[in-house]
Amino acid sequence: FYYLIFVKLLLHPCRAPVIKYTMVPRLTASSCAIIRPPRDGGIRYRGLTQDVQILPVDYEIEYICRGNRVIVGPKVRKCLPNGTWTDITLRSRCLLQCPRVWTSLENGYVVSWTPGLPAEGTVLQYSCQVGFRMVGRNSTVCTKLGKWDSPKPVCHCKYATCFGSMRKLYIGALFPMSGGWPGGQACLPSAQMALELVNKRTDILPDYELEMIYYDSKCDPGEATKLLYDLLYTEPIKIVLMPGCSSVSTLVAEAARMWNLIVLSYGSSSPALSNRQRFPTFFRTHPSATLHNPTRVQLFQKWKWTKIATIQQTTEVFTSTLDDLEQRVKEAGIEISVRQSFLTDPAVAVKNLKRQDARIIVGLFYETEARKVFCEVFKEKLYGKKYVWFLIGWYADNWFKIKDPSIDCSVENMTEAVEGHVTTEIVMLNPETVRGASNLTSQEFLAQLMSRLGGKNPEETGGFQEAPLAYDAVWALALALNKTVGALKAKGRRLEDFNYNNQDITAEIYRALNTSSFEGVSGHVVFDAQGSRMAWTLIEQLQGGSYKKIGYYDSTKGNLSWYGNDKWIGPGPPADQTVVIEEFRFLSQKLFASVSVFAGLGILLGIVCLTFNIYNSKVRYIQNSQPYLNNMTAVGCMMALAAVFPLGIDGLHVHKSQFPVVCQFRLWLLGLGFSLAYGSMFTKIWWVHTVFTKKDEKKEKRKHLEPWKLYATVGVLLAVDVLSLMIWQIVDPLHITVEKFTKEAPKGDLDVLIQPLLEHCSSKKMNTWLDGCVKLSALSVVHVLSPVGVVYGYKGLLLLLGIFLAYETKSVSTEKINDHRAVGMAIYNVAVLCMITAPVTMILSSQQDASFAFASLAIVFSVYITLVVLFIPKMRRLITRGEWQSEQQDTMKTGSSTNNNDEEKSRQLERENRELQKIIQEKEVRVSELRNQLAERQALRSRRPPSSQNQNHSTPPPPSSQNDPKSLLPPPGRNHCHNSRLQLLYK
Repeated sequence: FYYLIFVKLLLHPCRAPVIKYTMVPRLTASSCAIIRPPRDGGIRYRGLTQDVQILPVDYEIEYICRGNRVIVGPKVRKCLPNGTWTDITLRSRCLLQCPRVWTSLENGYVVSWTPGLPAEGTVLQYSCQVGFRMVGRNSTVCTKLGKWDSPKPVCHCKYATCFGSMRKLYIGALFPMSGGWPGGQACLPSAQMALELVNKRTDILPDYELEMIYYDSKCDPGEATKLLYDLLYTEPIKIVLMPGCSSVSTLVAEAARMWNLIVLSYGSSSPALSNRQRFPTFFRTHPSATLHNPTRVQLFQKWKWTKIATIQQTTEVFTSTLDDLEQRVKEAGIEISVRQSFLTDPAVAVKNLKRQDARIIVGLFYETEARKVFCEVFKEKLYGKKYVWFLIGWYADNWFKIKDPSIDCSVENMTEAVEGHVTTEIVMLNPETVRGASNLTSQEFLAQLMSRLGGKNPEETGGFQEAPLAYDAVWALALALNKTVGALKAKGRRLEDFNYNNQDITAEIYRALNTSSFEGVSGHVVFDAQGSRMAWTLIEQLQGGSYKKIGYYDSTKGNLSWYGNDKWIGPGPPADQTVVIEEFRFLSQKLFASVSVFAGLGILLGIVCLTFNIYNSKVRYIQNSQPYLNNMTAVGCMMALAAVFPLGIDGLHVHKSQFPVVCQFRLWLLGLGFSLAYGSMFTKIWWVHTVFTKKDEKKEKRKHLEPWKLYATVGVLLAVDVLSLMIWQIVDPLHITVEKFTKEAPKGDLDVLIQPLLEHCSSKKMNTWLDGCVKLSALSVVHVLSPVGVVYGYKGLLLLLGIFLAYETKSVSTEKINDHRAVGMAIYNVAVLCMITAPVTMILSSQQDASFAFASLAIVFSVYITLVVLFIPKMRRLITRGEWQSEQQDTMKTGSSTNNNDEEKSRQLERENRELQKIIQEKEVRVSELRNQLAERQALRSRRPPSSQNQNHSTPPPPSSQNDPKSLLPPPGRNHCHNSRLQLLYK
């Protein structure tokens, strides 16, 4: 169960490699054994110690070579889940590099059958241009010693006229043949194809020949720095630089400005390169990663979305892309409501999206992170008919089906989570069959490229997808230089005069490139103000587990080509947020109609009572109840009942602009109704209390009732109310306020919420005037008052004072206001309803039906009770006793009513009672004086001597009337109190 494996190669500049072997157990399918490094090379282990014998899945190793040797073949290998390494069938070798001078031929062409650096085994094929003949071998091979096996051939002109007719322009290029993005494997042959066609065209640069000097940058900025130095400081002078890979292009473009060089990249997508201040001479045929954003904004507008969310992996390219998207959506009036980011674990970010109700989500992350994100999406149920995800389109078509040990979701889970998402991808191959500047269609270009690659699998060839961009980059440069020739000729300048200090030629080339516009194999080629390619964007949607093309977007023309085959899990595109439907709560019409009927009947009852009171105003019994005050009460009752109708009017009946008028109408009806009805009753009870609770000497002065004082009191109360209402309406008029309630979910699986709204009459300083709904009057006008409100201080005190006066006068009887006890009962009724209705209405102010029912029914009941208590007894008395005569007719009758006789007797008895009380007091004073005299005489007798007593004993004195007790009694006469009269006195 054990076998020998190579563990480590130790390198030292002064000794030969030392190989160490050890015995390790046989590996499982979830790990890989350390493999043997290439000869003259070693393996770079990242983050592991020297004693490690087994490497985990997804671990990457990198080959390194000793000295000036270079890696030929895979430089990086990755441990696969099956226990093997990537590209294990391809051999990696450390070989010596042959001189690069052999890779270019003046007046000829060089074709390398081995991609990459010229190392051992590289074969070069030479050919001369038309009119030239070759001197030397037409092929050479790089040996293992790092030397070519034959001298470099030379192309000599066959004719004397060819010398000086073709002038060369050199292009310095960097093609990453290996590294993180080995795009040069397909982009270099594509660029060479374009150069051959350009040089054969007689209408493009007829006096010039373009030649490209290229190196392998390995997509490494450090390597690119060294190569850039070689390009700039080695003859010949390069007129343009063509780098690939964003990191390398950033380095080259930032340095090129110092040499006045134009930089044209074919494989850089970083949005940071769109900075014209930092990279003033940079152009690229590869669109910026931000080119996805105009397409996304167009789709947002198409589907009427105004609110989106984003989640990104924390890298520079995605951060700058998202910054650009944020600016674009802001200009389009679209809001990014949620913006989440993560470094390695997206779990928290996805949970935040779920918690904040994100619906339309733009995801910016690499393919490996995308699997992690959608595993969390499945767990959080952040998919389905309510959600739409926007992803980058350059993932593999089956990226969500690839087994990834870093996630715990099955393929079925992932397939369910990603269903329906939309991708945007830059179109790098013209989908239309058109012939552009190169006179090739996109399909013809692909056929020639496949032939040049020798039948290699496109999926295994780096940069195959970007090859059309490299092809069009050469054509864009050639057309721009061709345009520059005429402009320079007018100035007496030539392209071959270019050097690194010449800014004029650079400016002309820049101007020509900036205005480039032609049809290429990758589509229409045009650059924006930042030098980035404006290209078409392919829009795809995952339908049933496979991507379907649903449209294209041409950002140059703003044209969206839509196929109309988009499919959604729900009935259509989901809403960008939970749709909130505002729904006003209106008063129940059945309740309003029922209360209105009672209010109408109450108004009829008030009219009957008012008519009765006016018709019988000259009847003594009615006159003694102050009929004018009763008329005011009846009118106030009817006004209060009339207020029930506007109290039930809401937005269902009137327009929003007319609602404040209804609010004012309610206020005035309730206020004036209170002042009339309660003010008249309060005046009665106040007068009774004033007259019959004062001292005796003041009662006689107030017993004469002056009606104008009563009317004046009611008028003062009414004036105060009118004045306060006018000030309120002028200073702080009522307006509509809308109360919002908790959102409610309707029945059914609907992606909507109901936002209940309720209209109220309010003002800015409502707490100063009124604060809700409180009971204002004896007619149960319900409004809730603030403790510091004006109305509370005025109406509330009147109610409390009315209750006190009614209690104090409950046993008083007077003929001037014979119904004051009924008035007291009405006031008690109001007080009870106030204490019950006010707090209940305040609590139920947000429930329109309950609040209206309590307020309106309190008004109705108070009015009914008030009218019944004040007027029904009068009607009953006049009907049952027939007292319909006026005061003059009543005096002509021989008799009088029982009520008048009783009152006369009562007054006569009161006068006699007061006279008898005075007599008794006088007699009691006289009796007291006589008793004192009798006591003094008895005291004198007791002090006389006994002799004198004996002398007088024989002759007793005659009886004296003073000593007789009977003499102390009052003499009979008019002052003598009869027994019957004494009973009346003490009664």
